[in-house]
Amino acid sequence: MKPRVGFWAAVSALFVAVSASDAVQRFPRPDFASGYTIPGTTAPMPRGPGLEWLNIIVLVAALFLAGRLALRHRSRLGLWLLAVFSLGWFGFWRRGCICPVGSVQNVALAWSDSSYAIPLAVIVLFALPLIWTLFAGRTFCAAVCPLGAVQELVLWRPVKVPVWLGHVLGLIPWLALGIVLLFVSTGAGFLICRWDPFVGIFRFGAPLHMAVLGGVIIALSLFVGRPYCRFLCPYGALLGVMSRCSKQHVTITPSNCVQCRLCEEACPYGAIRKPVPTAAPESRAKGVRRLALILVLTPLVAILAGATGRTAGQLLSRSHPRVALAREMQHTPADALDTLSPEREAFLVAGPKPEELFAEARAIRSRFAMGGALLGAWLALVVCGKLASLSIWRPRTDYEPDRANCFSCARCFSSCPVPR
Repeated sequence: MKPRVGFWAAVSALFVAVSASDAVQRFPRPDFASGYTIPGTTAPMPRGPGLEWLNIIVLVAALFLAGRLALRHRSRLGLWLLAVFSLGWFGFWRRGCICPVGSVQNVALAWSDSSYAIPLAVIVLFALPLIWTLFAGRTFCAAVCPLGAVQELVLWRPVKVPVWLGHVLGLIPWLALGIVLLFVSTGAGFLICRWDPFVGIFRFGAPLHMAVLGGVIIALSLFVGRPYCRFLCPYGALLGVMSRCSKQHVTITPSNCVQCRLCEEACPYGAIRKPVPTAAPESRAKGVRRLALILVLTPLVAILAGATGRTAGQLLSRSHPRVALAREMQHTPADALDTLSPEREAFLVAGPKPEELFAEARAIRSRFAMGGALLGAWLALVVCGKLASLSIWRPRTDYEPDRANCFSCARCFSSCPVPR
């Protein structure tokens, strides 16, 4: 028995050795230093051109229906049901991608990078709500946008935000829009996609920071009317400008206002303007001097804000992957092999010279500094423009919706005692 065992053991060993040698010949050790680089993706692949255009068709139909329900039928129930549909279609089925809010990044990238081919469907998705707002006000926000719909549907016991605080927080969307454009134009990435608070809700899963932000926004939406739409949304800032110039807009009452103040109590967004007496609380000369002072100081404020923005832009440049890698290469000892990040290890394996990386990082920091200066000057103009608009006295006899901030949600319709 023992010779047979030894014989079969020798045959098995020989078979394993032959197989191993054959495996080595058929599967050579991979060469990681071959110079191959993994191509980066700019955006996720779409589901298909047919579905993209189906999404556009549904968007057109939803915009038309929202305009009819808000402007003609004045139906709060109809807008509520449309918001439920939009949340299901554009939110959970489409998973919020790509939405008009996120399309801002694609349009900005196509503007700053000629090599990026933006799909026509994305351009239409970006422009269509803006164009529609010129004719019907912010009916897109009323019941079509899934981000606004989820906040509208969870609002439970609204608490009004003080007027002065609303004006201050209303500047944040312009800041967010500027930072988003800065990051896209410098190649630092799509911030909206990284920090969208509703991705975790629509996709039933998200990174921890996005899930936490989404939970905070939803919890806040129970008591504060649409906090994301009013105080964060960069696309909402553009819609507000378009809505100021809209051909048609919702009115609180279908005929004459009786000044019962019920609409003021019904609006959770602070988007209803109270009657203003014809007599100004101060002399006209004093108001003109204050307005002139704001206009004179605007260039100086813009220059100071631009200088501050230039410094801030250099700090923001550290979020760019190439700048972050260059900083790691400069500040981490070369012999600290146990602390190598995957990015630095990949860079060392790929073989380019560190000097090339440092030159690229300097160019990126320079673009960030220039973009930060422009961003600071732009924000200064926005703030001074806001102060100038608040300094202009406009008499008003009735309760009217604020065209820029009214979401056309129709909450005030049911509170108005004037029959249709």
